[in-house]
Amino acid sequence: MKQNRLALIGSGATAIYLLKHIKDNLEVLKNEIQSITIFERGGYLGMGMPYSPETTDIYNLANISSEEIPELPKAFADWLREQDSSVLSELNVTELPIDESEVYSRLALGSYLREQYLTLIHKLESGGIHIEEVPGTEVRDIEFLTDKQRVAVKTENGVHHDFSKVVIATGHAWKEEDRPKKGYYGSPWPIHKLLPKEGEPFNFTIGTLGASLSAFDVATSLAHRHGKFFKNGKELTYHLRSDAQKFKVVMHSAEGWLPHLQYEQEEPMRKIYRHTDREELLSILDAKGFLRIDTFFDKVCRSALMEALEKDGLGNKAELMKKADFGFGDFVRMMSDDHEYTDSFEGMKKEMIAARDSVLNNRPIHWKETLDDLMYCLNFHAELLPAEDYLFFQKEVMSFLMNVIAALPLSSADILLALHDAGCIELIPGRVEVQEDAPTDGKTRIKVEAKDGSAETMQYTMFINCAGQKSIQLEDFPFVSLVRMGNLRKARAEFESEDILIELRETLDSESIFMDKNRSYMYTGGIDVDASYRIIGKDGLPNDRIMDITFTHTSGIRPYSYGLQACNATSKILVESWILALGENTRFVADIENMTEMFDENEL
Repeated sequence: MKQNRLALIGSGATAIYLLKHIKDNLEVLKNEIQSITIFERGGYLGMGMPYSPETTDIYNLANISSEEIPELPKAFADWLREQDSSVLSELNVTELPIDESEVYSRLALGSYLREQYLTLIHKLESGGIHIEEVPGTEVRDIEFLTDKQRVAVKTENGVHHDFSKVVIATGHAWKEEDRPKKGYYGSPWPIHKLLPKEGEPFNFTIGTLGASLSAFDVATSLAHRHGKFFKNGKELTYHLRSDAQKFKVVMHSAEGWLPHLQYEQEEPMRKIYRHTDREELLSILDAKGFLRIDTFFDKVCRSALMEALEKDGLGNKAELMKKADFGFGDFVRMMSDDHEYTDSFEGMKKEMIAARDSVLNNRPIHWKETLDDLMYCLNFHAELLPAEDYLFFQKEVMSFLMNVIAALPLSSADILLALHDAGCIELIPGRVEVQEDAPTDGKTRIKVEAKDGSAETMQYTMFINCAGQKSIQLEDFPFVSLVRMGNLRKARAEFESEDILIELRETLDSESIFMDKNRSYMYTGGIDVDASYRIIGKDGLPNDRIMDITFTHTSGIRPYSYGLQACNATSKILVESWILALGENTRFVADIENMTEMFDENEL
């Protein structure tokens, strides 16, 4: 990388952790990286979309505490303690004293991340790496110049920049268009577009697709514009304004689930090999090199989850897991049944007792924490799953997993329950289909199909898609020259069994299954990268000049890379792969042997 000019596309959390790991290895890298140019589409560098005042609202809470944030120059809680009362007030930080296990506003987290970014920039420049910042500028295209072994970056103003290496870290991107004439919004972001004008309250019912944390952000922001919350001791109540008596939010969720609640953890930081080790994982690969999910559950997950359930006083569930035929799907169903309620809000009230006890009295809920660690481990070996197992994970496990792990902060749950008690929020189970061909009369019509097969048509003056981001499709990749020139290919998982493939052809669409070099694959979504995040071209070779660490681009290979801890691990893997290549003075081979050794040695 000597005399290299490095470009970083995006300046959010993943980019910040990349800068942090470059700084941590400055003695090795300062003679190899001449300059870093950081492009940021938004006006604020070093914040990221979820935490920027351009996109989020003062009432929106983060769902991560200081003790769960991987190391940066200063801890979040310590940074908050240094702020004066006027700054804390602006950031809606009102609960004092500051607590490492408490969650605070997204804007507070964004301001903190911005300060850490500035500190890292200063340290890198002091160490001899020149930093150039390009805010408010969208990168429109990236082209790999094969003959020069360079990368051209083209910005919205038509300027071309030439680099030795490019790291794509663009983060969240909401591509679905809003259709305000129909009252339809493809995402809640930026949330300011959903807020009523002064003196013009929304005296109607608002619908959301999904009961996710984003849907709660919508409900919270709108509730504060249509009434007031009052706290009487520990009880929170909500009262509508006199001119907004018809305001209400209805959330639509396929399963009818509200998220699990925030819980105390014994080890707030995830670790790939907490419940297994490199040797065991390599030993359970089959003869073809596949990691079968049933084997992973049986050899790695079963004993760890049984021990966790015993610690939680759920010995009856641990006993069920002793049966040899009790598999991953059985575990998902068993734990989901405990979260099934006729009235999800009444269920949340019931779960609040255990959740509050867990957080306030430092009582970990071990099975949730253990499950998170196990799936974190699986995530960083997901390229070893055959297609049939990847499909099982995608369909049977992921929705349950996200419901458990994307935990709702207790303060957010208090707000939701207060809104429910006031008759201002409701949850309707069933799969939703937006009726695109419905007449444009200022309303969005949806069809809701219940589990029993019955269907109902509903309409909303405002309807917001809060279902979260999907993997980007190859044809929708934002930098078209890389697609056009064959520098990218689809992320894939190979089928192990031709018999299963024949069965799945009847249920999967034709574009999901394809052949390459006489092998059958399933398209897992997004683009293909190797385990060190180098993009892979149609020739099947990794590109040493272009890396992509954007989750929505690479989720077909790393399906469970959520949150700041994954941002940190992803960036560390990338930088460690550079250092290994420098040490060996050759191209880094991101095979299972090298990658598991890297995970192990760096205690990722």
